[in-house]
Amino acid sequence: MDIIDLVREVGKEMQKDPRYLRAHAASDACDKDQALQEAIGEFNLKRMAINNESQKDVKDEAVMQRLNFELREVYAKIMANPNMVLYNEAKQDMDQLLSRISSILSQCAEGGDPDTVDYIESGCSGNCGSCGGCG
Repeated sequence: MDIIDLVREVGKEMQKDPRYLRAHAASDACDKDQALQEAIGEFNLKRMAINNESQKDVKDEAVMQRLNFELREVYAKIMANPNMVLYNEAKQDMDQLLSRISSILSQCAEGGDPDTVDYIESGCSGNCGSCGGCG
């Protein structure tokens, strides 16, 4: 088995991981949530309206303020949606898993011991000499 086949096997195992399953279930729940989808559509329309207003030679500041306020309101509504809350939590867990995998592979590529290298969650120290890569 070559290295690409091994990575494909890792991918198969990852898709069995509870974090992966939770993230995809949360994504599906968001897709099926009609109120959330309507709010996302409204958000996109507000963003387009802001874009259109900002492209004008003479911008109406009152309109821009109103649109920005409305955009923030819709955004808050989206982020408070229970399905979106669950999705964001699940996505964060999945992103951490992917960062850990990437960090381990990067450190191994730089000569690290595959049995001992791991993801360091402490964040960036600013010293790239000891870094396994940004996650």
